[in-house]
Amino acid sequence: MTIPVLLLTADDALYRHWAGLGATGWAPARAQRLSELEPWGRRGVLVVLDERALGKSGAAGAEPLAGFPAGLQVVVASAHPSDPDGQRVLVAGAAGYIHAYMPVQGISRVLQHVMGGEIWVGKSMLSRMLSQIGQAAPEPNQDWARDLTVRERDVARYVALGHSNQSIADALGITERTVRAHVSALFEKLGVSDRLMLALRVHGIDRQTVSSPGD
Repeated sequence: MTIPVLLLTADDALYRHWAGLGATGWAPARAQRLSELEPWGRRGVLVVLDERALGKSGAAGAEPLAGFPAGLQVVVASAHPSDPDGQRVLVAGAAGYIHAYMPVQGISRVLQHVMGGEIWVGKSMLSRMLSQIGQAAPEPNQDWARDLTVRERDVARYVALGHSNQSIADALGITERTVRAHVSALFEKLGVSDRLMLALRVHGIDRQTVSSPGD
């Protein structure tokens, strides 16, 4: 069974690229203007949206987005993605932020994650979000660490502050492979599926499922 996905872009070349989703189990339809989104909201479809349709972005003076129609799960795609723009569209209610010309197989995987209720962000944005969480939310208690080893607790704290596996390895004097093993054990023991969920657990914040390449 094919799943409908609305591809919103006025760029014919970009649409042709996205239309390749038709070979990966999706049924593409096209829109070219934001005004065309409203009727689709009532149908609850997934949307891949060209960031250029949103108007000015990126600069410090960019206007906040008004949001997207209810009922839509929107993935915003940019030919020149940046963390500030990504945060801007996520705040507006987007469920993902991707490179516009990523392979259609990758876009398909993103859509599958979003359809499952997750949010998709890139690795650099994920690190920035983790760092911001670490600065804004001190650990309220140690309940999350009750069943962990001392080394797993150390790794969890570094992950929660946005450190990469290699930087954790350097800080703790262990190999990057060992860090990966600890992170996998943490995911299993704490019942989380990615690094952001782990950070939220460490900081005692209500968790939201977020996916990123390379988790």
